[in-house]
Order: sequence, then structure tokens, then C-alpha cells
Amino acid sequence: LDPHTIFDAFVESVSDVILSLQEKSTLTAMCFSSAMHSVILVDINDQPVTNVITWADLRSREQAARLKESPEGASIYRLSGTPIHPMTPLCKIMWFHETQPALFKKAARFISIKEYIVYRLTGKYLVDYSIASATGLFDIYHLKWNAAALSVAGITADQLSDPVTTTHIEQVDFSLSEDLAIKTQLVIGASDGCLANLGSNAVKHGDVSITIGTSGAVRMVNAAPKYDSKARIFNYVLTPELFVSGGPINNGGVLLKWYTENFLQFKSSEVGPGSVSNESSAPAKPESSNEFEYFIEIASTAPPGCEGLIFLPYIQGERAPVWDADAKGVFFGVRSVHTQAHFMRAIIEGICFSLRDVSNSLEETMGAITNVYASGGFVKSPTWVQILCDILGKKIYITDTADASSIGAAMLGLYATNVIVRVEDAAKFLTIQKTYLPAANVSKAYQRNFGIYSNLYNKLKDEFHPG
Repeated sequence: LDPHTIFDAFVESVSDVILSLQEKSTLTAMCFSSAMHSVILVDINDQPVTNVITWADLRSREQAARLKESPEGASIYRLSGTPIHPMTPLCKIMWFHETQPALFKKAARFISIKEYIVYRLTGKYLVDYSIASATGLFDIYHLKWNAAALSVAGITADQLSDPVTTTHIEQVDFSLSEDLAIKTQLVIGASDGCLANLGSNAVKHGDVSITIGTSGAVRMVNAAPKYDSKARIFNYVLTPELFVSGGPINNGGVLLKWYTENFLQFKSSEVGPGSVSNESSAPAKPESSNEFEYFIEIASTAPPGCEGLIFLPYIQGERAPVWDADAKGVFFGVRSVHTQAHFMRAIIEGICFSLRDVSNSLEETMGAITNVYASGGFVKSPTWVQILCDILGKKIYITDTADASSIGAAMLGLYATNVIVRVEDAAKFLTIQKTYLPAANVSKAYQRNFGIYSNLYNKLKDEFHPG
């Protein structure tokens, strides 16, 4: 991803918002939500010398594996709250240091895409505590860069941005175009994950936010970070008084896209290359014009539990709770009774089992989950939400927010500009749109499958790491 292209898209989006405001409306402030774990190398002239390297880039597998097994890795996790994994800027910078020495030497700074946009708007290199706490380089207890982690990465604190609270405000006076300027307060904001809790009303201890988009996550708010001796969960900063603990998964809605593009075929009256017209297991093409709806409609024709077919959904490696970039996807228990619909439902159930696995780790570390709030693209499918509800065995609440992270950013902006007194007061702007209840008989069937699912990774781990 080209940083310049992303900034141009930002300018276009903000311009559209400003032009849509009524003449008498005033833009009081804007607050940023941003994805975590990105890295851009910037030279002495403040020009990017790399594209944006996102969380999904796993080139630093070797560096992450080595650090994870070292005493330094354990100490860094304890102070940073971020499990050692190739997603982290720490491991990405280590990779540049070891494999791209000329480019590494050229870098005057290592920043995220959010920091790049903030710099373009303000002329200052600033990073909020939330984004900083996801780098692996930050001390979440003292809210400063961790000298030991910097040493491992081979950099110094002056090569990173200045950490500030998520409610930090800068004045922005920026020309969006020849005839349009933006002059307002910039609330630096937080990460999309932390803000999803705020934007979905999961702001009390025991409340959990579960999101499924391309990837997914389970998160809980707490007054202080919680150390997990098994290094399964993260601890990120929302405000100095509120920490968000949880775990992300790599493999969410992207699995539906992967399967649809590579394996999904439909019955056809035509005979020709690739025709499956004579195969009884092939589903008829649904009336829906949306591939996501295709998938859900077909998957819903298979019974809960998929008659013993279980999917370990690690096709892109996995983050929480196993934090293994080399983990693989596995269909287990395949029998002749299984049709394409079974495989498709098993994918959805596998994603939900993965989130339950993270939820169990979170409960073990943080305490009982009392309320579950769901957000992300998957909430458009009642079938998928019900499957998750039955697998968790807990009520799921859906609020009236289209994008919990964006709404969370708006709420944090209200708090930073003193429109609301406490960040938790933002809940008054949300309403529960729908509540899902687990079906006891279905949950019992899923419990049996989850028991098998829980053992699959440990049984196969050595096979994922040959030699």
C-alpha cells in the first residue's frame, strides 16, 4: 500500500464529509480510528522509503520465532502486553535490520500509517498510546518506549514518534484542495480494536466485544492490564484508566472468500469443462446476487455440527490464542456423507470455534464474560450470529451501529472535547437492535465438537513445523 495513495484517499473522504455538511454546521473536531501493527520506513527528509507494511505481512517469521523462545521475548511480552508474532512492528523492524541493512540504515523513523497521516496534517510525529501499545516496543505500565525492546529491534526512541494519550488534541489548518480547507481540532484517537469496544457498548469489565470482518477478535475492557503467563492475550491502552485485553484471529470472513473463489461450484444444466451438473453434492445456485449471501445460504442447509466435520481455520497461520504463523488449516472427520454444504458450514463453525478458544483464554485470565456485543460484517447474517451464539452458549447483543470502530472514534472525540464527562457515558448514544439467545440442544452438540477442535492444534503442531 502506497502511503501517498492512502493519504489522498483520506483527503478525498474528509472533503466529501465537509461538503456534505449543511452551511450552518460546524466541524468541531475529528478523531481517528486506525488499524494496528503497520510500519513505514521514513528517511531524513520525512519521505517514505517503503510502502505500508500491514499486520498481515509475515516475513519476520524467523525473527519472531527466535525472539519468542528467548528470555528477552518473555520480558518484552510482560511489559508490552503484545504477544511476540510477525504482525508486530517490533518483529518487522528486526527483519529489516537483519535482511535489508541498506534500507534499514536509510530509515530515520519507523512509523505507522496513522502517524504518517497525523504528520502530514500537523507536521509532528505523534503516536497515541493505543497504537503504540500494539507495537511490541511500548511499556504499557509506564506509558513510554521500552528500552529493552528498542535494543532488540536495533533502534532508538528518537526514531519513533512521541507517545501521547488517545485524547490528545492538535489544531489542524490544512488545505484539502484549492478551494477547500479544514480548520478544526484533531483528536488523535486510538486503534480500531480498542474503539470497537467503545462503539459497541462493551466498556464494563465482563463485557466483551466480538468482531468478525476479514479477520476477527474478542476483547474485554479492564482498569489495568492483565498478564497472561501463557502469552495468549494482548493488553492495549484505550485511556490511561482503561485497557483492552483480548485476542485477534487471522481467519475470519476471508475464509468465505477463499473457499468461494477456489472451490464453490453450482449445479448447472450445461455440460462442459468444470460442470458439476451430475454431482448431487453440488448446491443449486441461490437467487441472491451476493457471494457472501450465497455462502451463508448454502452452509445453512447443513445441520449444526456438520455431522462430525470440523475445520481448524488456520489457513493464514494464526494469532490468538496459539500465535503460530506456521499453523495450517485442517478439515477433520471427513466422511462420504459430507457435501459441499457441510464443508461450508464447517468453515463458519471453525471461525466461531476459534473465537470461543480466544474467549476461553480471556475468561481464564480476566474473569467471567457477562455480556457479548457483536459487530463487523458478519452481523448482517442472522444465521452466522446464531451459530456464534450457540457455540459460545451466551446471549449476543447487536447495537444499531454500522461500524463500531468509527462510532467509537466519534465517542472518544466527544470525551476528548468535554461533550461527555466519562468515556463510558458514550453508551447513552447506543441502542440494542437485536438480541440472540443460544439454543440449549444445539449448544450441547457444539460442545462435543469444540472438545475435538480444542485438541487438533496441539496434536498437529509438530507437523506444522517439520524439521
